[in-house]
Amino acid sequence: MATIKTLGELKASGYKSRSVKDELRENLIKQLQKNRADFEGVLGYDETVIPELHTAILSRHNILLLGLRGQAKTRIARLMVNLLDEYVPYIEGSEIFDDPLSPISWYAKHEIENKGDNTAIAWLHRSERYTEKLATPDVTVADLVGDVDPIKAATLKLTYNDERVIHFGLIPRAHRGIFVINELPDLQARIQVALFNMLQERDIQIRGFKLRLPLDIEFVFTANPEDYTNRGSIVTPLKDRIESQILTHYPKDIETSKSITLQEARLSAAQKASIEVDGLLRNLIEQVAFEARKSEFIDQKSGVSARLTIAAYENLVSTAERRMLINKEKSTVARIADLAGIIPAITGKIELVYEGELEGPLHVANKLIGSAIKNVFAQYFPDPEKIKKNKNATNPYVEIVDWFTNGNRLDITDAVTDGEYGRLLKHVPGLEGVTKEFHKKLTDNQTLLLMEFVLHGLAEFSQLNKSYLNGGFGFSDMFGSLFNASFDNDADDLADDDFI
Repeated sequence: MATIKTLGELKASGYKSRSVKDELRENLIKQLQKNRADFEGVLGYDETVIPELHTAILSRHNILLLGLRGQAKTRIARLMVNLLDEYVPYIEGSEIFDDPLSPISWYAKHEIENKGDNTAIAWLHRSERYTEKLATPDVTVADLVGDVDPIKAATLKLTYNDERVIHFGLIPRAHRGIFVINELPDLQARIQVALFNMLQERDIQIRGFKLRLPLDIEFVFTANPEDYTNRGSIVTPLKDRIESQILTHYPKDIETSKSITLQEARLSAAQKASIEVDGLLRNLIEQVAFEARKSEFIDQKSGVSARLTIAAYENLVSTAERRMLINKEKSTVARIADLAGIIPAITGKIELVYEGELEGPLHVANKLIGSAIKNVFAQYFPDPEKIKKNKNATNPYVEIVDWFTNGNRLDITDAVTDGEYGRLLKHVPGLEGVTKEFHKKLTDNQTLLLMEFVLHGLAEFSQLNKSYLNGGFGFSDMFGSLFNASFDNDADDLADDDFI
């Protein structure tokens, strides 16, 4: 079809025009019949969002994707382009890509009137039929709809009564395509009003022109529920004109969240080749986000974006990479201690409530990591609290704790090479035995990682003391650290340094 160059050839080919909504609908039907109607890269929505999206498209609806930040709303909108025809014809030179068989602009009608079947035809790829605008308070009606262009009027020597002096905005230029407005509530109410006619009657008004352009557009809006109360709201008549509202959500399980993180994380080939990251660490990073989404210190209405775990995973790998470079090693294995490097990814992506502000973002981030370690620890090893309550249970951690009680200390920092890391951990009596007792089929690297994990877990269950050092952690006796603490430090210092 793309070889067709004139209106006459297009008519002779039997080409039939379709509206954008019909195009999306009919192409979706074909994909559903072939079991191919998925949205590539959008994970965790197979049973919720995607079916509702299919229903909205089949119903030829404009769509509002409503959800907290980092829930793939914009990605879903962009992937809808794949449901459009690969190419569609338009009148060559048309600003709004007029359909040759159904022109709406003065230019297209004039071309056909003068040239008839010899009117030149061009072809538009579906990737060019997507327009996206971030709603900000400074967006104007002229930006979206258009305005009178005095320069064009002077150049063409036209009066302001002539339709040709109009400079079309983003929405008319999205004719025959998908138009997305992100963060719709941020758009001023008077600007939202300008969208009424375009959604319902499919026409536009520009200043005093008696102009009717039956625009053919699939509108997709995204919004955050919190925006309704904080920064603005969607005016009721506009919301009424958006036929389908689809609620998005965060991943409901660790595996889905982990798949999203691995898919989105930007790692270099060198990082992938030289740094080994065990599944335990990946689980811990995802657990941090789950802990954040129920933390009393974090504003749950604002949400905890999936970008937190993506950035945290990238930081974890980079922390291990930095240690590898400092120690002049060619490869390394990420450690539990490397989780200290993900703190910047956490503090930049959480909104704290008043209690959280009192604690401070650094302290909250440390608490989240600690809570994640504590919850995941019980999936790998016996729960120390349950052992303590059961008088008949054998405590597998006694030998480890006793070693620290006798005044011993273990520091794991960036300066510790991979070889020293193993020797330090194996020096703790009972540590390797406990690990191999509950996990028999492990590689050497996995064994060492779980041995370190036992120390972190016991610290979170208040069996050991864990203190933060430059570039790592130190483990020591819980009660010895308590009595040796300097009472010259204020309470905050003690909390940050000795009891996390």
